[in-house]
Amino acid sequence: MSDPVLSLSRQITLRQPAQVEIGAGTLTRLTPFAARFSRVFVVAMAPTAGFVERIGIEGEVEVFIDLPPEPDLPAVEKVLERARAFKPDLVIGLGGGSAMDVAKLVAVLWDSDRSIPDVVGTGKIEGRRTALVQVPTTSGTGSEAGTRALVTDPATLAKLAVESDHMLADIAILDPELTYSVPAAVTAATGVDALAHCVEAFTNLKAHPMIDGYARLGIELVGRYLARAVADGSDTEARAGMMLASYYGGICLGPVNTAAGHALAYPLSTNLGLPHGLANAIIFPHVLAFNAPARPEKTQEILALLGLSPDAEKIGIPEAAFGYCRSLGLSMALADHGAKADNLPGWAEEAHAIRRLMDNNPKPMSVEDIHTIYRNALTLS
Repeated sequence: MSDPVLSLSRQITLRQPAQVEIGAGTLTRLTPFAARFSRVFVVAMAPTAGFVERIGIEGEVEVFIDLPPEPDLPAVEKVLERARAFKPDLVIGLGGGSAMDVAKLVAVLWDSDRSIPDVVGTGKIEGRRTALVQVPTTSGTGSEAGTRALVTDPATLAKLAVESDHMLADIAILDPELTYSVPAAVTAATGVDALAHCVEAFTNLKAHPMIDGYARLGIELVGRYLARAVADGSDTEARAGMMLASYYGGICLGPVNTAAGHALAYPLSTNLGLPHGLANAIIFPHVLAFNAPARPEKTQEILALLGLSPDAEKIGIPEAAFGYCRSLGLSMALADHGAKADNLPGWAEEAHAIRRLMDNNPKPMSVEDIHTIYRNALTLS
């Protein structure tokens, strides 16, 4: 009998950018497209702003780089204010997930008086008249592939999710040359974030065979290329492999999304100021092991794709996954990042309340379960 959760009869919708360019030097393929527009607004960050010149934009250009790593409502409103004054006909997201998420919001909101709180949720965007291009310069979030943007509410530190088909890019450029300068530690953390997207979608209650295919491809690419990209940032093949893994993870987010892993990571980012990728990397081994009894076959497949299956059989799933992350040079103990034991109960409550993700988890997770995971992650190094 087929598993109803995985049945092909269940309806899903898969959307991707109309055009995807991948390969070394593909940023220049954006030049003829950008030439069609007279006013180009680029959302970037200081380390990525220099790539704008490579595009060869002929029209007027405004580059916004004053963006925090985890944008909150005031930061996004500041970007919207600049975009409304500039009146772009093309918006480019050039950077990591934060830059690309904000570019999505700029493209759909600059020519209206609506604010982020007005459109939180799904399907509340009325339309878009401005072209949108996404150019990732890290390999982790997969934001270039999707229709969702996340913004932090500074009052509650909660992540506000905006989702709309109108935020899908017209073109996504996956040029591995743009990731050469990403430091090894960031490469490792963002790479595990891409892995977590694929794994959480693969083991999700909403998992679907079509999305499973992308998830498997993404996991296999991480297993093959992440360690190489960490060891040698100029390894073009490894960098391209990780960009594709990240893109596949982004595809998984649309129809299926993540689950408990990301829910547990969010309080770490907002309360400790941890980069999103590192927070996910710290949590990844613990949630993989927690969910294993509910998805035993898929968990073994994940470990095999990462090349961990023999070790996992000997030393256990959490130890194998933890060892994998540590082998990438990641600092895996929460205490090393400023967490204290008395912080954990409150963070567990926060994570448990993120029902849009927790309700996707294949195994119910209580507040005490989350607290236990945080305690285990506090000093494990």
